[in-house]
Amino acid sequence: QVQLVESGGGLVQPGGSLRLSCTVSKFTLNNYNIGWFRQAPGKEREGVSCISRSGDSTYYTDSVKGRFTISRDNAENTVYLEMSRLKPEDTAVYYCATEFPRTPGSMTCPNGMDHWGQGTLVTVSS
Repeated sequence: QVQLVESGGGLVQPGGSLRLSCTVSKFTLNNYNIGWFRQAPGKEREGVSCISRSGDSTYYTDSVKGRFTISRDNAENTVYLEMSRLKPEDTAVYYCATEFPRTPGSMTCPNGMDHWGQGTLVTVSS
């Protein structure tokens, strides 16, 4: 059973920073593209950022470009989301998810995700 566990959420003031971690087990991380998603109260879930198996390709939704950075450490089975200059509108539950590439080198993330973690809450408030 594929397992993903998010951590690093919490309460932070506007303008602050957080680093989220997505640690995986029972599968080999470097076989998967990984995405970060978020869902704010009363809103639909949205794709925030994605990273390819190799780390060569990344995706960011427009609202986080220049503020968030995704990275991965395949040896540690962990994907990170560094978030800076946080805004109240970044408040949400953040999830990580896997995408097994349908063809070698492809990435459809934030679409076509396979497995999901339980989420970690990020609250940006003064």
